[in-house]
Amino acid sequence: MHPRVLEVTERLIARSRATRQAYLALIRDAASDGPQRGKLQCANFAHGVAGCGTDDKHNLRMMNAANVAIVSSYNDMLSAHQPYEVFPEQIKRALREIGSVGQFAGGTPAMCDGVTQGEAGMELSLPSREVIALSTAVALSHNMFDAALMLGICDKIVPGLMMGALRFGHLPTIFVPGGPMVSGISNKQKADVRQRYAEGKASREELLESEMKSYHSPGTCTFYGTANTNQLLMEVMGLHLPGASFVNPNTPLRDALTHEAAQQVTRLTKQSGAFMPIGEIVDERVLVNSIVALHATGGSTNHTLHMPAIAQAAGIQLTWQDMADLSEVVPTLSHVYPNGKADINHFQAAGGMSFLIRELLEAGLLHEDVNTVAGRGLSRYTQEPFLDNGKLVWRDGPIESLDENILRPVARAFSAEGGLRVMEGNLGRGVMKVSAVAPEHQIVEAPAVVFQDQQDLADAFKAGLLEKDFVAVMRFQGPRSNGMPELHKMTPFLGVLQDRGFKVALVTDGRMSGASGKIPAAIHVSPEAQVGGALARVLDGDIIRVDGVKGTLELKVDAAEFAAREPAKGLLGNNVGTGRELFAFMRMAFSSAEQGASAFTSALETLK
Repeated sequence: MHPRVLEVTERLIARSRATRQAYLALIRDAASDGPQRGKLQCANFAHGVAGCGTDDKHNLRMMNAANVAIVSSYNDMLSAHQPYEVFPEQIKRALREIGSVGQFAGGTPAMCDGVTQGEAGMELSLPSREVIALSTAVALSHNMFDAALMLGICDKIVPGLMMGALRFGHLPTIFVPGGPMVSGISNKQKADVRQRYAEGKASREELLESEMKSYHSPGTCTFYGTANTNQLLMEVMGLHLPGASFVNPNTPLRDALTHEAAQQVTRLTKQSGAFMPIGEIVDERVLVNSIVALHATGGSTNHTLHMPAIAQAAGIQLTWQDMADLSEVVPTLSHVYPNGKADINHFQAAGGMSFLIRELLEAGLLHEDVNTVAGRGLSRYTQEPFLDNGKLVWRDGPIESLDENILRPVARAFSAEGGLRVMEGNLGRGVMKVSAVAPEHQIVEAPAVVFQDQQDLADAFKAGLLEKDFVAVMRFQGPRSNGMPELHKMTPFLGVLQDRGFKVALVTDGRMSGASGKIPAAIHVSPEAQVGGALARVLDGDIIRVDGVKGTLELKVDAAEFAAREPAKGLLGNNVGTGRELFAFMRMAFSSAEQGASAFTSALETLK
């Protein structure tokens, strides 16, 4: 093992000892008495099976049969979740084949940042993660289940399902992906049309045609954003079947993997004799593995929020510093848009997860001796699935990349370090995704131009007021202010200005997510402006230095003068409408970005 990986793992274990032990005691106590439905009162049990067919009712009375909860984020508006429409029946049939039962336990909401981008609904996006966690808890609350299957794929859905599932950590649980849509037009073509539209050089009709050729069929979007980062991390954490992440929807192999996931989860139950609940899988080593994979692939910056929140749900205290220290020693092995021109289907074809995991294991960057849903040891995930005369089998994955423009071995990495940088200075602490930013653009020192709304920046661009070097300060975008929406509405305008030769950067207490692109952006800055963070006292013209090489975020203003300034006030009335007023209680409860921007942090303190 690489000494840095061991060092971070050991200190994470030490820091989390009290909370992790309390968590394990909690889930082991919950698991101690076998199938919970066997202890229900007769009327309770009758309610729980009333909607089942005769055979399922009979099987559920037999405690040696497994009852599997199905929790799904299906809806047919969002392409990534549309394939889940048919999964519950596929799962139930697979379970009946082995004398077990599947019950659709509950649905969770699934919203799309792509649809709500730049709209008021985006302010519900991050809070929706907490709603999904709560929905998952409600679905699993009936004490009827021996195991669970989680059907979710996109941005906040998988983290929310994880947080809810880990609070029922005594249940064996497998995450069942739906897969990416097949490739449409290239990401470069899409980005070019967006930028030309921002400059007024492409019509809205051209833009719409381009977007519909990009997002054109069932499945996740094909760029390497939060959705596909979720899938990659679930597999590296051993919560998918090996090789399941990036198989396209509505294919025989996809169906076979769903069928196998349903049957495999029953093999992890108490009745099977090989009991392996999710809470025993997700430990400190598995979380370190997830962060290593995040860095090695230049994954979504949203996971600097999600992974600490997921860790907290398992009684583990993961910090940005842990993530930064790993980034220094983890090489970048893949270039998938926005870090490169390829999409996730190209990554899969070049060698995919089996090649990536083999390389990281052989370099001593991943813990091999971990629990997974496929058995003990991460080496199992160097294999990939195939159909052999209709039967699902696994074979060793490729030992060489088929395209080193997309996926490389450690010996010829794109970069010697990972894709995320912790930014720190007198403006606070944040993160920057440097893997997508060219080296010559990673340092910007320029006057601040302060905004409190994305539309204000767009209007300033169109008025010709931004034809200069500057650092855009977009404040009052943090979790307590407005729920921390993504801020991609600004990206095309800033990209145009950078291409025109201006030095531009972004500093914000909001977020940019997995589509963070070529602009140096210090995001998730904490403390946020809403709670008195330094961003609330920045003025137009203040000199700011954003240094993505050293990881510094510095305001060059006299400290006494700066401290004497009156903090700005956030926008009034921007938390009403589109359902935003319903989430006021949650915004008040959110922790800082570094603690996962979670409403549950204080509740989980009871584990200490």
